[in-house]
Amino acid sequence: MLRGKLYDLALLVISCVFGLFPAVSQAALFKVLVVMSYHEDFYWSKDIKEGIDRALRDKCDITYFYMDTKNHFEKGEEKALEAYKLYQKMRPRGVIASDDNAQSMFVVPYLKNKVSTPIIFCGVNEAPEKYGYPASNVTGVLERSHLIESLSFLKQLVPSVKSIGFMMKDNPTSRAFLKYFNSKSDSYPVEKSEFELPGTLQEAISVAKDFKTRYDALFIDNMGGLPDENGTPLTPEVIIPKLLKLYNKPTLCANMKPVKLGVLCAIIKVTQEQGILAGEMLLKAMEGTRLSQLPIIQNHKGKAVINVTTMKALGIRPAPMALQQVELIKTEE
Repeated sequence: MLRGKLYDLALLVISCVFGLFPAVSQAALFKVLVVMSYHEDFYWSKDIKEGIDRALRDKCDITYFYMDTKNHFEKGEEKALEAYKLYQKMRPRGVIASDDNAQSMFVVPYLKNKVSTPIIFCGVNEAPEKYGYPASNVTGVLERSHLIESLSFLKQLVPSVKSIGFMMKDNPTSRAFLKYFNSKSDSYPVEKSEFELPGTLQEAISVAKDFKTRYDALFIDNMGGLPDENGTPLTPEVIIPKLLKLYNKPTLCANMKPVKLGVLCAIIKVTQEQGILAGEMLLKAMEGTRLSQLPIIQNHKGKAVINVTTMKALGIRPAPMALQQVELIKTEE
């Protein structure tokens, strides 16, 4: 009888302890700061966040900071300073910095080789050497498009395509993509190509009209934030359908969102992969793996997608083989 009472008392004590301290298990979570180059509602930011959350949510308390440089590049350095002040206040166990602007404006000036906190980058289009990566406390994930694969896929759908024009908004990401474009040009399955970086919507409209007369197909991506005649940054939902209507010929891109907006096809990057890989690397670093044992890597996953609304509108009838293992989607309303 006495043993039973002692057992019941022990259970009561244990219950009281856990009742008084319900968050004890949470104390073991790693504090992580994620600095995003772009804004919270941007599809790319959402997808990378989804990947990071998937990799870290069970072991980390994650705080997100958005620099909004796609819409307001001129305020990027000011936002980077805000991010650094947040870093100082939080004292996180680890940091993820997404896309190029977060590297040049935040990591390099404030954190690289200056703190012991492990920093993992993702979504970086530039060569890592531009930022001095890898560094003593920095490694991460490069972003590379499946460009040659996308061009070959387009040729499967529309064999008559022999020339292509490329158009992306003028910003650091697009300029880095242009370097990648030039480095691969000898491998393109097209006879000629040209790359333009418009800085305004009106310039983009002029490029679309010009390319329509000279090229069989158009590559269009990374157009979000392009300003109108009043200087107001516009969303991809406004820009891309307008340009596609003007061009009205086969198109391709590198990401899912433009396909949903009416671009014909792509071998798209799986954006969440950037966040998952960065999260996995950071978790290893926070658990004790040296960054020297975590070399810089790049994304590899790709997925073939076709916008069937656009395909039908252009009268394209691909061979059945071209539609195998392809995701078919309709234009967003």
